[in-house]
Amino acid sequence: MGQYMHGNSSNLCATLGHRLEAVGGRPTGFDYMRLLLAVAVILWHSVAIAHGPALAREIVSGPFRPVIAIVLPMFFALSGFLVAGSLLRCRSLLSFLGLRAIRIFPALTVEVVLSAFLIGPLLTAVPLTVYFTSAEFYNYLWNIIGHIHYFLPGVFEQNPVSRVVNGQLWTVPYELKSYIVLAILGMLGAIRYPSVILVAILAFISVDAWSTLGASEMIEFKPTIGAVSGTALVISFLAGVAAYLYRDSLPWNHRWGVSSGIVSLFLLVVPLGDLIAPLTITYFTVWLGLTNFRKLKLLQGADYSYGLFLYGFVIQQMVYHLLPWSHEWYLNFLVAMPLACVFAAFSWHGVEKPALGLRRQLMSLEQIFLRASPQEHKFLPLRFAFAMLPFQRQ
Repeated sequence: MGQYMHGNSSNLCATLGHRLEAVGGRPTGFDYMRLLLAVAVILWHSVAIAHGPALAREIVSGPFRPVIAIVLPMFFALSGFLVAGSLLRCRSLLSFLGLRAIRIFPALTVEVVLSAFLIGPLLTAVPLTVYFTSAEFYNYLWNIIGHIHYFLPGVFEQNPVSRVVNGQLWTVPYELKSYIVLAILGMLGAIRYPSVILVAILAFISVDAWSTLGASEMIEFKPTIGAVSGTALVISFLAGVAAYLYRDSLPWNHRWGVSSGIVSLFLLVVPLGDLIAPLTITYFTVWLGLTNFRKLKLLQGADYSYGLFLYGFVIQQMVYHLLPWSHEWYLNFLVAMPLACVFAAFSWHGVEKPALGLRRQLMSLEQIFLRASPQEHKFLPLRFAFAMLPFQRQ
């Protein structure tokens, strides 16, 4: 993939901010990492889908647990670091949440609709009249807004992960929660006072400690045996935001990067290590993300990671259901992975990229919203809430 294109990677005094500027503000390391993490998620799911949750639970409780448990926190830390940059560029809550909405919901809506109206009717074991009148069918549509339901009537009943259509969607509410929390912290002045983010991280670590010690969240239903708690994902996201806000103070060098990776794996083994692991995982993630390898032409101008996230699990369930010879985990992965790539390309080029084109209209709407005087605006409290936020540095 070539050598670093910008910056002096051997400069131990460089900060994350210096490195980010040296690579032009958008290093390719984050792009490659998103793809590799998405592939890792599909690879892990192949075990549970082919051999059942019991084996997955056994593996996630054994020596391989750290390399499994680190994946989703890295995803969320990466997202937090990049979304923090978006927060600084936004002038109001309208644009910040609007950008998040057009990135998440259009592609999610298409996946849910395809699953409910195409895959489900084709594969269901019940008559279509029963299928389309079942409460499970209508409840599944709530996935469009992030209220997650896993079952469609009569679908995948004989699979090891029985009846679950798209188990990976369990992370969506935590992603939405992360955005909402960040929006609230932005309203509280987190951009000008980054310590607000640190206080929030400590608060969520306390919540996660209580949940872990009380075993309340660890027994939450997760179709593929979630290796970390949902709260740990929110902490990872906020830690990514903090890393961006403190980018001019945190060093970027290989010694810190490698050490943080080793410490992260160790923390994911020791008791209660999960509580602080998101902090070291975040530095490890950002360090890797700030590398700047040449981007393959196939990937230029495209981000297929969200499509892999959305379609990987349901495709793997379909492969198991339709191809009896693919019931080994590695065969499930080898067959499902290329199909997931095809659907990811469809999602990006057919849904996600066109949806991102709405940014111009969103910014125009924000301009109109911000220019409106209190006398002209009929909903002054709404205007205050959306437009008069301390997002930008003074």
